Amino acid sequence: MRVADLPLAPEHVEHFEREGIEELYPPQAAAVEAGVCDGDNVVAAVPTASGKTFVAELALLTADGPGLYVCPLRALAREKFEEFDRLPGVDAGISTGDYDSAASELAGNDIVVATSEKVDSAIRNGAGWVDDLACVVVDEVHLLGAAGRGPTLEVTLATLRRRTPAVQIVALSATVDNPEDIADWLDAELVESTWRPVDLRVGVHAADAVEFDDGTTLSVPVDADDPSTDADTEVTAALVRGAVEDGGQALAFVSSRREAEALAERLRDERLADAVDTADSTSDAASVAEELREAGGTETGSRLAEAADRGVAFHHAGLSSDQRALVERAFRERRLAVICATPTLAAGVNVPARRVVVRDQQRYTGEGTEWLPVLEVHQMCGRAGRPHLDPYGEAVLVADDEDGREALWNRYVTADPERVESKLRDRAALRTHTLALVATGFAGSQAAVLDALSGTFYASRTANPDLGGAVGDAIASLIDDGMLEAGEGKAKGSAGGNGGTGDTGSGIEATDLGAQVSRQYVTPETGVRIVERLEAVAGMNDADVTELTAFEVICDTPDMVDTYLGNAERAEIYQFARAHSAELTTGMTDAEDFEGWLESVKTARILSEWVDGASVEELVAAYRIGPGDLESRIERAEWLLGAAEALADVVGVSMPTLSSARAKL
Repeated sequence: MRVADLPLAPEHVEHFEREGIEELYPPQAAAVEAGVCDGDNVVAAVPTASGKTFVAELALLTADGPGLYVCPLRALAREKFEEFDRLPGVDAGISTGDYDSAASELAGNDIVVATSEKVDSAIRNGAGWVDDLACVVVDEVHLLGAAGRGPTLEVTLATLRRRTPAVQIVALSATVDNPEDIADWLDAELVESTWRPVDLRVGVHAADAVEFDDGTTLSVPVDADDPSTDADTEVTAALVRGAVEDGGQALAFVSSRREAEALAERLRDERLADAVDTADSTSDAASVAEELREAGGTETGSRLAEAADRGVAFHHAGLSSDQRALVERAFRERRLAVICATPTLAAGVNVPARRVVVRDQQRYTGEGTEWLPVLEVHQMCGRAGRPHLDPYGEAVLVADDEDGREALWNRYVTADPERVESKLRDRAALRTHTLALVATGFAGSQAAVLDALSGTFYASRTANPDLGGAVGDAIASLIDDGMLEAGEGKAKGSAGGNGGTGDTGSGIEATDLGAQVSRQYVTPETGVRIVERLEAVAGMNDADVTELTAFEVICDTPDMVDTYLGNAERAEIYQFARAHSAELTTGMTDAEDFEGWLESVKTARILSEWVDGASVEELVAAYRIGPGDLESRIERAEWLLGAAEALADVVGVSMPTLSSARAKL
């Protein structure tokens, strides 16, 4: 099947042909046959690099109206936006932040790219543009099974289908164990394939050799007798070196930020920039290093630039968004030979390589180590093999010995990925989405909430969805928290007129507090915590209410990212809290989770010093955080301070430092 044979405008056919897309891959052709160009719902469960983005573009370009592309990560959203914006005659828009708005400026776009959280928040804030959507494409739909993010994606999709029943849904996924369940839920045709444009072989290294699943072996002898060296790291270095010397690039996955940086430092000595198969690889690597130095002068940035100068980079959440984007782009442009990364890169942007090495298959969760999910490892392996550049792709898991080889082989190489199971029944998720349904007028009773949730993935997988008791408990707890109250007993209807069912059971409606919590897109738990601290502020002396107070109000909430508190700095933060106790809303003996509260005090202190003029370099050095950590805390603080301002108006507390702190961020 050729692109020229598809129902596309001539300028779009020419665009794809210029991009080298003339003949469809088998999974793409199967999607066309399934009706993706005819407005039909389609679920495509196919491997990485098999052309899912083109399937999305076909759906969006042939839809009879505006389209929405939903993806899980901001970096991925930016990449897809840039790709869609290059389409001739297409006006693309992107929205990933500002959780307290309807993003009405997106109404005129042909294609909107957004995270599921942004779409959910826009709906809560009365976004009318979602009612005009003709097509919704959901990338990484298997994240329905992810804690936290999964319920939001699930409820958002159910709400979109309820508000606009005729909307086309195209869901894209890596290979999972039960794609037919997702297809059944979405009333969609299933396209399932294992086809890849580049052959991939997966194997395990042990005893100086890799055994692959195609029956071949690769000798990789490693001299790791030196007790000062780590055998797994030396194996990884040898595998990476071999791929680069053979003209390819390599991705190496490890368990933590520290390990990613340490491996990059080890590989730096290999001078891999000299082996990259480009016209002038050494100067290319040097230019990447210079760009990274210009992106930030922290110690982390300096280490990254020094590694990049030798053709190697590390990638983790501690880097700033600019640093991560530079590394990703440089790797795609073959200006870097190797990226040493934490597993988060596997589910992110497009960075394929000749060889993928998974050195670590476990990670620390805060409570101990656990094995990585099969799907996550498969996604790492799926990064191997770049179409049109690599003749093959290789993925290698590193084992300690022959017993370890067998264990990894059974756990990952021959194992099927996990089933996608709904996490909607989680108490926190159910409270959040129950409040949103009532606050937006989709439901005015417990029965109406259940009816609204009947379109979820959870409901589709349960013959008798036993959500009644759980929803009842959620409603009761929200009433106790002052966010719901007895109402008229019917759904009010959405802004688009497709709201409730008119149920006349026990009526409920959102209070002013509950409605504001939902609009501000904070969880009910965060709303409760902020209100408690605002009430404490009302009893404080005005002179003691500082910007540090404002930051403490928002930092000790579930919606603020935790900041690690090391043993060496615990005493210092404790002394800081004592010295500033008059400015803090929580007494040192009153915190339910003292360690968690100390972490929040550390975060509040960092933010307070930031608005007082401390530099990124100073804060990174003083508090053992990365530039990306600071960036994420500042961004969340701006959002949560805005939410706290809105909630302060509701509960009648005057706290000007909320707005002054936000303005300085």
